[in-house]
This record gives sequence, C-alpha cells and structure tokens, in this order.
Amino acid sequence: MKKITLSVALLASVLTAKAQDTICTMVKMDEVIEFEFKTSEVISREDYKGIVFIEVKSGELLCLHLYDKVKRKRIVTTTYPDGEQVVQRLDSKSNVYFSQIGPLTVDVK
Repeated sequence: MKKITLSVALLASVLTAKAQDTICTMVKMDEVIEFEFKTSEVISREDYKGIVFIEVKSGELLCLHLYDKVKRKRIVTTTYPDGEQVVQRLDSKSNVYFSQIGPLTVDVK
C-alpha cells in the first residue's frame, strides 16, 4: 500500500511539474552511474562503498534507478530543507523511483 501511495504522489508531482531538470542516477551494487534522461548517454561512472549521497537542486527532479542483480531492499532517506526526513525500504532489483522536486538530499544505503 505504501508503494502505491508513493507511486501516485510521485506521478502527480511529475505530471504537475512544468520545466524542471531531471537528474538520472543508477545505483548498482558497487557503482553509481549518472546519465542524461532524454538520450540515456552516460555522464559519469563512479565506484562506491557504503552510502550514495545525491543532491537534488531547486527545480530538479531525481530519477533513481536501483539496480542489483539479486532481489534485495535498499534504505533510501530523503532529507528536505526544513530537516524533515523520510526513510523508505525500496526494492532494488531494477526498479525506478522518482523524487519530489528539489531542493532535497537523497541517501541510498
């Protein structure tokens, strides 16, 4: 039920947004890939261990692709400018999630 509510809220925010930039980030088991939303061109690739921090600037939207080869859960924490935090356990076997329009910070564990 939480996924449905989250999906509806995110879809509504995407549909009502007019001119925002979209940040696309794929988090794999040991690599983070940033790519262009419209062309899927890879912008950067980085190895990581631990937590991935993604800064979503004002007017931007995050397209987060969690991609692990095995079915598992990732803990994703969204922090808003007023200090409010939302912690979610999301499926990561090739699932795509959209954030609200920034500014906000997203941490993927």
